[in-house]
Amino acid sequence: MKPLHARVRWCGATLLVGACWLAGCAQSPSHPEAAELVRPVPAAWQELDESGLSIGAAQDPARWWEGWDDPALMAWVQAALQANTDLRAALAALAQARAARDVAQAATLPTVDASVRARRQANEAAAGHVWSAGLDASWELDVWGRRAAALSAGEADLRASAATLAWTRVALAAEVALAYFDWWSARERLLAAEQSLAAQNDSVQLTAWRVQAGLATQQDLDSARAALEQTRASVAALRAAQRQAQYALTLLAARTPGEPLAEPRREPPQPPIGWTLPAPAQVLTQRPDVAAAQARLQAAAARLQQAEAAQRPTLTLSGSLSWQAPRVSDLFDPAALTRQLVASWVAPWFDGGQRAAQRRQQQAVLEQARAALEGALLAALRDVENALVAVAAERARVQHLQAAEAAAESALRQATQRHRAGLSDLRTLLDAQRTWLAVRSERIAAQAQLAAAHVRLAKALGGGWFSASEPNPT
Repeated sequence: MKPLHARVRWCGATLLVGACWLAGCAQSPSHPEAAELVRPVPAAWQELDESGLSIGAAQDPARWWEGWDDPALMAWVQAALQANTDLRAALAALAQARAARDVAQAATLPTVDASVRARRQANEAAAGHVWSAGLDASWELDVWGRRAAALSAGEADLRASAATLAWTRVALAAEVALAYFDWWSARERLLAAEQSLAAQNDSVQLTAWRVQAGLATQQDLDSARAALEQTRASVAALRAAQRQAQYALTLLAARTPGEPLAEPRREPPQPPIGWTLPAPAQVLTQRPDVAAAQARLQAAAARLQQAEAAQRPTLTLSGSLSWQAPRVSDLFDPAALTRQLVASWVAPWFDGGQRAAQRRQQQAVLEQARAALEGALLAALRDVENALVAVAAERARVQHLQAAEAAAESALRQATQRHRAGLSDLRTLLDAQRTWLAVRSERIAAQAQLAAAHVRLAKALGGGWFSASEPNPT
């Protein structure tokens, strides 16, 4: 007959082999339908023909702002991608998700604790010290895949955080460009208003001289002064808009007001030449917000598996090695060693419906994540189509306003010459000045809106997506 310790070792090995066989053969509940959606993707963009763009491979969509060939714009985007506070918060969230994944991964491994103790004991016969040391190990075998599901959920959360970081970068680059073009628009409209203000000031002086000479009425002078003050009011508003656009940029780049600023150039912003679009199906694969929604759906499916596995029994192996002796020198004597191996099989019996409720809760979370993913897909398609509509509309608007500005400028030049020569009244000149300023301001705003439409299109296409391991662009 085998000794007792041999039988214990044999039983422990049998339990371990059997538990490992169960862990390898058991199938955790799966939900393959969680990551699949029945949502048809259009084969082509509806507004592509009107936008003047074409389908093809986009030129480095991750750095779309470089296609504008504007050093100041590139400098602002790079500064924001390096220092923006929202981006730093997203990086911290990614680190948190990575640590949570590591925690879930560590939970699948055995745990071993070491301990050393010393105590003094005494009785009527004698007193002395007792020294002890030990190792305690425990391992919950993942028979039903509960811990594996938790690890899968952690990995999906990590992917979602990485995609959220990427979407933060995409949105940040777009916001910087929009604020930059707002700055350009406010500055150019301010310069136009100041130019008109100087011309109207000359008109007021000329009219005042004519009133003194009896060639004009006081009503003409009052009308000229009213137009002058109205233009001064618009100049004040445009100065405020320019400063607000500057402050928006400094905030996005995490700079303090008063630092040197890279100013936009005087030329109107020109969208990249030959900008091509990917197909709708490709856009859905390169939008980081869609990737984040898909990862959250996968995490929800994994947590539902975890909740289902929690309703099943758990198998835990635990063991300990301990030494106990009256002297430290005798502590590791083989005779002082005590060994213990325990296998426990624990099944849920009554929890008041807690586990069932947790499973229903995770089912609801899964449905929410599925709806969120479907909404993200639809939003991506909508964003691209809306941007294409805006590109087409603003391009046509700019062309018409350029023609209108040329005509208004010619009319103003003729009205100025005729008024100075005394061949037309002041009202005609004031109307020409107002028309020119209004058309020029609208043309400048339309060019800024055309640039903004291209920026929103780049954002809708997922442009500016860098992987989590890639450093910020410089």
